[in-house]
Amino acid sequence: MKADSSELRALRRVKRKNLFACAALILGAFLAYCIVSGGFNLVLALTFLGWSASFVVIAVVVELGWVPVKSTGMWTGPATLLAVTVLIHRTGGPDSPCFPMLGSLPFALAIFSPDSRLPTVAASVGVLATTLVLDVMAGLPSREILMHVSSFSLLGAAAIVGGQTYRRMSDAEKVAQQERLVAQQERLVALEQLAESERRRVHAERERAEVERLVLVGQLASGVAHEVNNPLAFVKSNLGFLERELRKEGGPGELTELRDVLTETQQGVLRIQQIVMDLRRFSRELDEGEEGRVEDAMDEAKRLASVRLRGLGDVSLDVGPGLPQVRLGQRHLVQVLLNLLLNAADAVEDTMPARRAAIVVRARRVGEEVWLEVEDNGPGISQEVLPRLFEPFFTTKPPGKGTGLGLALCREYASRSGGSLHAENRSEGGARFVLRVPVARESGPAAA
Repeated sequence: MKADSSELRALRRVKRKNLFACAALILGAFLAYCIVSGGFNLVLALTFLGWSASFVVIAVVVELGWVPVKSTGMWTGPATLLAVTVLIHRTGGPDSPCFPMLGSLPFALAIFSPDSRLPTVAASVGVLATTLVLDVMAGLPSREILMHVSSFSLLGAAAIVGGQTYRRMSDAEKVAQQERLVAQQERLVALEQLAESERRRVHAERERAEVERLVLVGQLASGVAHEVNNPLAFVKSNLGFLERELRKEGGPGELTELRDVLTETQQGVLRIQQIVMDLRRFSRELDEGEEGRVEDAMDEAKRLASVRLRGLGDVSLDVGPGLPQVRLGQRHLVQVLLNLLLNAADAVEDTMPARRAAIVVRARRVGEEVWLEVEDNGPGISQEVLPRLFEPFFTTKPPGKGTGLGLALCREYASRSGGSLHAENRSEGGARFVLRVPVARESGPAAA
């Protein structure tokens, strides 16, 4: 309601200014007439003054709100028509130079009252009636009267049609403006929904990566128990031996033997500590902004995979000289390599007849990329599985052993860093996965 009242007051002020301007123009027209005619006519002076005063009065009552804004033309039209009729009659009737003013009156009302058709129609009818009266009073022949009526009828019809066209265009513009506002609001809502969808997608992606990482940790759990139990067994045995030696009468025996026992015990403790540290590092939150160190990632992935391989086979590392850091983050790089190593271990383990696993991880620089290859001596990848190998949730493992997300996430990590990951079968048997990762920054001569 406050907005509507403010808009109405603004419209009233505009109407008032227009009416005051018209009143001033009317007085100016009278002064120009006096100068051109070279005389002063009291009747004409009173006509112009009354005409101008009527516009001032209408402006005041409109500003006060006594007259609706839309009905302004119904007040200014009759006042103008009366003043023009007196002016034409006093200056020669149909032969007056002011006679064409009758034809312009409907257009003037159509311009100053565009939001209503009634003032224009009333003015057109009033002009026709005034024309008939003036022509009859002047004694014009019927043919000239008919010509005047026809001309002014045509002008009145043009003014009515023009006003109607303007209103339609104005209404169409308002509708178009409303549609633009609605479309803009819909775009804003769509952008908000898109932003919310992107936030949810990123959150889901992080949860998916976290689930896959925890799945890998779960796959290592049984191996961790075995790997930790072995060092604990000989640590416990060595400590018992040391205790017995210290309790012997005459003091401990050979110092060399005791040193060997202590060294072995320390290595066992360090092995347990290393396994726990690797798992803690691997389970922590990923850092998207860090760069990867290829050699460190290969060592860490090998240590983590060793708790799964145990006596199944060996992992050999072939690291090229002077490898630079890569754009793929350290945790992602370890996760990709570990996933590939565990897949290789599963492939060899399912091979019939059974064989010892021989897994090789190679790393070398090729131009502005570092290539990491993981090869195994398993049965290879069937031609039916190879095209779908990197599809999310596609897995050849039995239920409970795989999620089907590992290789899909590995390829996604590689692609996000600007690299790639693909699989192929080796000619001598087994599978080969090739990870290509862009170099993070120049840190040594490029290898051919």
